[in-house]
Amino acid sequence: MGRSMTEEDSLTIDVIDNGGQWTHREWRMLRYLGVDTIIVDNDTPVDNLRKLDGLILSGGAARVGLTGELGNCGAFLELDVPILGICAGHQFMARFYGGAAREAPEPEFGAMEIALENEGGVIFANTAETQIVWESHNDEVHEMPEGFFVTASSPSCKVQGMENQKGDRFGLQFHPEVNDSEYGKEMFENFVALCRSNREQIKP
Repeated sequence: MGRSMTEEDSLTIDVIDNGGQWTHREWRMLRYLGVDTIIVDNDTPVDNLRKLDGLILSGGAARVGLTGELGNCGAFLELDVPILGICAGHQFMARFYGGAAREAPEPEFGAMEIALENEGGVIFANTAETQIVWESHNDEVHEMPEGFFVTASSPSCKVQGMENQKGDRFGLQFHPEVNDSEYGKEMFENFVALCRSNREQIKP
């Protein structure tokens, strides 16, 4: 029989709830991968967070990624752990670091094809160069923050994915937690693996 997961082995990656319709799917995917995870309201004080190995900023309603009305997400982005922003979380992350987001000229809903850029960075490792993902967004990142590069794009949305040069901040415009995203599980696996590697590097 395989070795059971111990508390020491288990990673702690929480999901910040920005009001997205699929936040529980992100939590469930992490649980499936053996991660210790809970869903946390976005107005939770930073000092009330658990000791984390990583963090996910969920999606939310239209415009919230543009207005900055995402509770304490700005303070969460100051944490020294890997962070993945999804949809509105991705847009907020771009703006927080000096990029820009806007109402999308061509909103995307449903299954769409994206293509990897710059070899896809960390999150897209071991996935196809073109793939189907599930979109549900009225807004989009249109100006990249300094120190970030594009990891995926589509004809109607040039920043479907982004990553910073340091390799600890990631944004996805689409929803990898939805079954229709072909490689969603692999993307979560890649993020979890990065969080584990990062924890091992900082162990005393």
